[in-house]
Amino acid sequence: MSKTLCSLFMFAILATSSCLVAAEKEEGFSPIFNGETLAGWQRLNGTAIYTVEDGCIVGRTNEASPNSFLCSMKEYGDFELKFEVKVDDALNSGVQIRSAAFGANPKYRVHGPQVEIATNGTAGFIYGEGLGTGWLSPDERRADAKKNAAFKKGEWNEYYVKAVGPHIQTWVNGVAIADLQDEKTEMMSGFIGLQVHGIGKRQGPYEVRWRNLRIKPLKPAK
Repeated sequence: MSKTLCSLFMFAILATSSCLVAAEKEEGFSPIFNGETLAGWQRLNGTAIYTVEDGCIVGRTNEASPNSFLCSMKEYGDFELKFEVKVDDALNSGVQIRSAAFGANPKYRVHGPQVEIATNGTAGFIYGEGLGTGWLSPDERRADAKKNAAFKKGEWNEYYVKAVGPHIQTWVNGVAIADLQDEKTEMMSGFIGLQVHGIGKRQGPYEVRWRNLRIKPLKPAK
């Protein structure tokens, strides 16, 4: 085997065996995670552990912890957001958009629209985290078999979220999921938050991984 072919072969192995998959260069999109540290992010609420491994953000449950969130310290108004995620089957997770907390104290409750990450058929739908509203996406939309099957267990899943004014749309692996006119939250800007759902005693540990997080602001946060 030539040196060139050998190099290409080794590169292919490394690329498929780790999270170090470079985000495609897309016009207007910028990374919101540098692939090396959690600079620019802060944990709020629970005690889940967030680390960086092989270019991924890894969130691991902590027994008896409530919901935990790794939140961007920058806020966004209208935007397009793309990321990839892989989650243990038994763990529910999500990504907060346009969210807030009542101050910087980690005990203050994170609240806002959450794009669901789960293997139970609800992936990509939008939940009102900490708002007392339940699902923001209409219930009848969650009965669609094609949408329910969009998320692949044990695999990396590609999410695309577009938020313009009250209009929020989501796609999972290219399948259109939510098409929401948000008339309940009135939250038009806020942080991005990576959720590790709370678990009870003698449960877990479970983990969720994110990579290639990038955003294209369409209008600055107010």
